[in-house]
Amino acid sequence: MTGDLPPVRPADGPGAAGAGPVPPGSGAGPGTGGLDPGDPGTPADRPAVLEPAPPRTDARALPQHTIDRTRMGGLWVAVTAAAIVTLLLLIFTLQNTAQVEVALFGANPNLPLGVALLLAAVLGALIVALIGTARIVQLRHVARRHRDEDRGARR
Repeated sequence: MTGDLPPVRPADGPGAAGAGPVPPGSGAGPGTGGLDPGDPGTPADRPAVLEPAPPRTDARALPQHTIDRTRMGGLWVAVTAAAIVTLLLLIFTLQNTAQVEVALFGANPNLPLGVALLLAAVLGALIVALIGTARIVQLRHVARRHRDEDRGARR
């Protein structure tokens, strides 16, 4: 027959120098190291080596899809971070239960140490928020003034 491969002699096996063509589907050939997985001399624990598929070079290559960040995704991250911080603060408060006397605006209550430190942190955060709010109001006032000046210059 005209499409058949010539017979291979044992000395001309797939790994031998000058060997003839390797029949398709025989397991031997490029990427297998010249070993036939069915041979008794092949180590059973050696995995078959597969060659990677060539990359697509035609104009119909599939586009890479990306997912943009969303507000809900950001909110989910923020809520998760807040829950973790709250859990850590709760553990801190429960571990520091020794009673201490705190002077707070003329009052001297006896509070657990963790609660007193948490109260101090909350008051500090409120002061920072108050200062930040004042700065935002100031920046909005300046921005409004600049917008008004720009409108007047266009007329």
